[in-house]
Amino acid sequence: MPELIPDSDLLQPPDFIQLLDEDGGRVPNPEFDRWVRDIGATELGALYDDLVVVRRLDVEATALQRQGELGLWPPLLGQEAAQIGSARALRPDDFVFSSYRENAVAYCRGVGLTDLVKMWRGSAQSGWDPASVGMAVPAIIIGAQTLHATGWALGAQFDGVDAVAVTYFGDGATSEGDVNEAMVFAASFQVPVVFFCQNNQWAISEPVGLQARVHIANRAPGFGIPALRVDGNDVLAVMAATRVALDRARSGNGPTFIEAVTYRMGPHTTADDPTRYRDPADLAAWAKRDPILRLRRLLEAEGLFTPEFEAAVAAHADAAAAELRAGCIALPDPHPLSVFDHVYTTPQATLDGQRDGYAEYLASFDSAGSTSSSTSSKGASV
Repeated sequence: MPELIPDSDLLQPPDFIQLLDEDGGRVPNPEFDRWVRDIGATELGALYDDLVVVRRLDVEATALQRQGELGLWPPLLGQEAAQIGSARALRPDDFVFSSYRENAVAYCRGVGLTDLVKMWRGSAQSGWDPASVGMAVPAIIIGAQTLHATGWALGAQFDGVDAVAVTYFGDGATSEGDVNEAMVFAASFQVPVVFFCQNNQWAISEPVGLQARVHIANRAPGFGIPALRVDGNDVLAVMAATRVALDRARSGNGPTFIEAVTYRMGPHTTADDPTRYRDPADLAAWAKRDPILRLRRLLEAEGLFTPEFEAAVAAHADAAAAELRAGCIALPDPHPLSVFDHVYTTPQATLDGQRDGYAEYLASFDSAGSTSSSTSSKGASV
């Protein structure tokens, strides 16, 4: 077994950006404090509301999967600050290319709550219209979205606009060829893209120290891309780092790599059992770094965490969870033949033949011998 990087070295190197410590106290940092000077009492309250709501949605979706209402769900428990802090730094005309775990980012981009679960319920091939929210549907192929983001950013550069592409991926994805190829291309053409790595310490059951002999952020300069390493459980630090990267991109200074050091508190997906490979003591240590608890302590210290505020946030979270559950259960089952829709933009003979063959197969289960219901969905929307 190769020697792993010690946890103490992995978590807090000298250049680790942190504006809130684990007890919610402000950590002075003149270089990055100025990027969040506009975040006052109202904005802090809104960030806390975001964190609580998306965690409640995540817990509800996990429960829906356990109850057989979803086929699968990728929990984001523990990673809320990394996603909220970065997503709330974006402009509407920026564009997000994510993996399958960025449901908090989708929430911030305005994706409907029911749309978050359509794909995982098997009711649609994708959850939402990317153009309407500035966010592509989740990429299941590990790292592929980084190529899409780089291409989009090149298009923005050609168009002469200052919109930025942001692509999210995990620590494991940095070992994929697609991510490395995307960084080579982005650096070569200095395109406006932010590579946002959520280092949640695990690529399914493989610890980050096994695949990374140096901090993941240290890889980016090898491609000619400056990197920031930030406390991913500190929503303010994440927002500051993301704003720095966005400003660089908008100013024509090319890509930036951000490594947000966080922790996946739950399983990789609801099909995973992390107790088989994860030390409970490690989980307990990270629980003390909880991003929601950290921001709550700051609000308490500043006299902003009132009973009325707490009740309002809890009510919002419960209402969102109820909407998610009701919307999920009410989703209609797609017609079986709709799987052939939207594969190609124009008619295609081979696909039409497959559709006809599948229609005949479905008709064989119809005791009445009618094929009208099986063939009427040609062109139906999913």
